[in-house]
Amino acid sequence: MAMRIEIDHIYLMDCREGMRLMPAGCVDLVVTDPPFAIDFRAKRSNYNRTHSRVLEGYNEIPKEEYYSFTLSWMHEVYRVLKDSGSMYVFSGWNNLRDILNALEEIGFEIINHIIWKYQFGVFTRRRFVTSHYHCLYVCKDDRLRRFYPDSRFPADARDSEGGNARYRDMEDVWFIPREYWNGDVKTPTKLPAALVQKILQYSSVEGDVVLDPFLGSGQVAVVAQQMKRRYIGFEIVPEYYHFALRRLQEGVYRIKADPIEPAEDLRLPLE
Repeated sequence: MAMRIEIDHIYLMDCREGMRLMPAGCVDLVVTDPPFAIDFRAKRSNYNRTHSRVLEGYNEIPKEEYYSFTLSWMHEVYRVLKDSGSMYVFSGWNNLRDILNALEEIGFEIINHIIWKYQFGVFTRRRFVTSHYHCLYVCKDDRLRRFYPDSRFPADARDSEGGNARYRDMEDVWFIPREYWNGDVKTPTKLPAALVQKILQYSSVEGDVVLDPFLGSGQVAVVAQQMKRRYIGFEIVPEYYHFALRRLQEGVYRIKADPIEPAEDLRLPLE
């Protein structure tokens, strides 16, 4: 009997194989952060991490294979995404050209090029410090695309400086700090929950199906679960998969590094 991909489950498998088992047009929103293709060394000391708490197994894609790899997974995303659906795909500047070219070749429409500005970058001596990440907000059909501009602030809401809060929130440069998980188990990379929350609020509603083809720590699925969205995720690194599965099954946001201590329930309060 052929394997069946079910909603509210995550899978230890290549996302391309997994998405081929999904029916066309079954996903409302895709949020994903693919591999970097920059010879990323997840445990190196300039990331200020305690090595024993960073899970092993980060899987990199050779640079010469990155474009064909990107085309293959985006082709499957395009097929499983609803005509009214959209995708947010994150990228560093190194492979941004491949991401943009693949999106155009597959047939996605680019809505916004969002810049996520975080609070620190890796120390450099001979070039400027990179302290931002790119996020391409795309869709299949802009006429049918769903978007919820009132989901976070009413039109007349004011910020602390008296400006229009909704306008400020909807600008395409997002100042959202990276998260510090001091003393907890972690994967080398993860999107902050506030960033995932913002995307889900603007581009989905309760009950929508959210897909992350490159699940990693499970951040997208965990936040989707907390926000009463449905989720599907794929991950090929066993250590990351089991870490994400534990977070989802136990309903916890962070997991203490000491295996003797029970997992502390650090649920993220929704804004």
